[in-house]
Amino acid sequence: MKGPLEGIKVVELAQIMAGPTCGMLLADMGADVIKVEKLPGGDDTRSYTEPSLAGESAAFMMLNRNKRGIAVNLKKPGGLEVVKRLLAGADVVTENYRKGTLEKLGLGYDVLEKLNPRLVYCAVSGYGRTGPYADKGGFDLIAQGFAGIMSITGEPGRPPVKSGTSIADINAGILAALGIVSALVARATTGRGQMVETSLMEAAIQQTYWQSAILFATGVSPGPSGSAHILTAPYQAFPTKDRWINVGGANQANWERIVKVIGAPELAADPRFVNNGERMKNLAALTPLIAERLRTRTCAEWIRAFEAEGVPVGPVNSIGDMLGDEQVRLREMVVEVDHARAGRMKTLGTPIKFSGTGTSVRRAAPLLGQHTREVLESLGYSGGEIEALDREGAVLLAR
Repeated sequence: MKGPLEGIKVVELAQIMAGPTCGMLLADMGADVIKVEKLPGGDDTRSYTEPSLAGESAAFMMLNRNKRGIAVNLKKPGGLEVVKRLLAGADVVTENYRKGTLEKLGLGYDVLEKLNPRLVYCAVSGYGRTGPYADKGGFDLIAQGFAGIMSITGEPGRPPVKSGTSIADINAGILAALGIVSALVARATTGRGQMVETSLMEAAIQQTYWQSAILFATGVSPGPSGSAHILTAPYQAFPTKDRWINVGGANQANWERIVKVIGAPELAADPRFVNNGERMKNLAALTPLIAERLRTRTCAEWIRAFEAEGVPVGPVNSIGDMLGDEQVRLREMVVEVDHARAGRMKTLGTPIKFSGTGTSVRRAAPLLGQHTREVLESLGYSGGEIEALDREGAVLLAR
């Protein structure tokens, strides 16, 4: 089936993670995403060579599948003209340059909206394009610290910890994709594009819904709580005989089921644990009581027992455990694709499914400049003109 964004042409002037995540999602949904990589070197993640597949960066290959790739030197007149031709016929452009960089090259929104009034221009920055921090660069670690995420992650009394995944980068990419699709819907009515922007700061702040609600209500900044929930208990990870397990007592009914399953019905009548408010107050006393019981059986045994009673439960997987799970396979979250250099390889599938349109992983990430000639030909460049641009260093042709 065709993807829901079939026929939409996206020019990606973004690199590393946030912008490429956005482009990957759009490409998975059928958009023709042309990734414009800088010269020399290409996307910075190409230099993340460990681990690699046939010398190609595994990080780059994960985030840039389904895209066609061209390599262009924007400091060369010929390269700049190539990008302008691309943008004149594009539906969307994404970029994550520092504020003012593209404006100096004559590729700012004020210029591009005149060149192509239907263009949706999406900018992903560190802190947004307005305000006193607008000129600062964006980095996931810095955004997590700024947004307070590191102050609420980890165990109480321990040093600040960042999320194990690049949560600000990835969420910024998701928000950018949502903004772009919304702008395309609006364009269907108005006939005009617009600027869409988000930032790593805002993407990280969005992840603090619960904690910000507590601050607004109490005036107190919440701290880290390990794996435990900040509003309900018991809702956290516990050690079993062989590995860790998550148990979710998110309401009173589940709490009563938990004490039944672990063989400690007396805990339900204990004044310290009689309702959620008391359990939260006395979590330090409750956690070891549950942990003592759970250490007597294996993770698999407890999962079967809790699921039989309808208690939310699941293993604390390693990445390898997760990728090998049958549910993950059946949901096509691990797929295979052919790469020009590495051959048959695995990548993550698309997390969005549609009943009437398709999503698919159609191609692996491009080699540097792999589709330069193909794209330039589609823009009307002759063979001689393409070779001249290559000699000038304005573009790179894959060899």
